[in-house]
Formats: sequence, C-alpha cells, structure tokens
Amino acid sequence: MAGTTTAGGYPAQLSFPESNEVANWRPLVHWLMVVPHWIILYVISSVSGIISFVAWFIILFTGKLPEGMANFMIMNQRYTARTTGFLVGLTEDYPPFGFDTTADDPGDHSITLSVQADLDDRNRLTVFFRIIMIIPLVVVSYIYMLIASVVAFVAWFAVLFTGRYPSGMRNFMIGVSRYMTRVNVYVTLITDEYPPFNTDA
Repeated sequence: MAGTTTAGGYPAQLSFPESNEVANWRPLVHWLMVVPHWIILYVISSVSGIISFVAWFIILFTGKLPEGMANFMIMNQRYTARTTGFLVGLTEDYPPFGFDTTADDPGDHSITLSVQADLDDRNRLTVFFRIIMIIPLVVVSYIYMLIASVVAFVAWFAVLFTGRYPSGMRNFMIGVSRYMTRVNVYVTLITDEYPPFNTDA
C-alpha cells in the first residue's frame, strides 16, 4: 500500500502512514479526543473477551472457529490499534466510530489491520494450553509497554517543540503496536501461529 508502513509475514497485517509530521498542538489534546473511543473500546473489548472464552470451548470440541466470532474479535483489535495509534501520535487521522466486522480492513482510516484468521483445522493442543503458552509473550509485552510509555512521553515533547515525531522513536512505537497486535490476535485464539518476540515488520 503506497504511503504506508506495512508489517508482513504474520497473519495480522498492521499498517501505518509513513509521515512523521505532527502538528505541535496535538500532544495537548489527543488524550482528551480519544476519551469517547476508550469508553466504546471498554465495551467491545469486554464482549470480545467473552467471545474468546466461548471460542476456546468451541474450538476444543469442533476444531473450528466460527467466522462471525473471529471477525468481531478482529474488529476489536482494529479499533484498539487505531485508537492507541492516534493517542500516541502515530497518525493525525481521527479514528472513525466504525465497527465493520470483517477480516480485511475497510480502508476508512490511515491505520489499517487485516487478519487472516484460522477458522478450520485448528490445533486443539495449542488452544488447550494457550494460557500457558502466552506467559513468555505477556512478560515481553510488559517490558515493551514500559519502554513504550517512556518513549511516547519523550516523543510528545519533541512534537510539541518541533512538529516532528523523531523517526527512531516512531519506528519503535510502530513496532510495539505490531507486537501487541500479534500477541492479542494469538491470545484471543484468532490464529494458532505463535507470534515472534521482535518488533520488526
């Protein structure tokens, strides 16, 4: 996709706009502008968590993940990525209040997420032990998030004074976003492919 930075290889494809130009005033208001999205995200994330729990049993008994359940969870991941990306300044494009339950991104925002869900022939063994298998991923996630919190804080001051998101910091934040999305897609049983621990594209 022209004008975007795209992750390749993993079933979850998260893309961001390339420009690191950000208006100076945005660090002062982005946190406030995302409040409505956080409220909505709390609701759909709660529903998604219930769906994931139910899907665990369905997959164990049938070896399949219903497409409708997968698409709702993908919509939740897309909404999360867009809201978080806007909050930390990876885009100036305000996220739409869109709830398209599709695996392919509808293309109505500069941050896009398309996911190739594993619907049939699921690996029941890894699904059964998923809660154990995610422990290393959660530990690494915690470390990445701690570092990302500091980077985002410093980057916003850079934007405030220069109108530019430092490239190295922006690339790191994009990498963490991709890592977290991959982990979430795996944790919620959308795919059986174990995510890599790095933040590379």
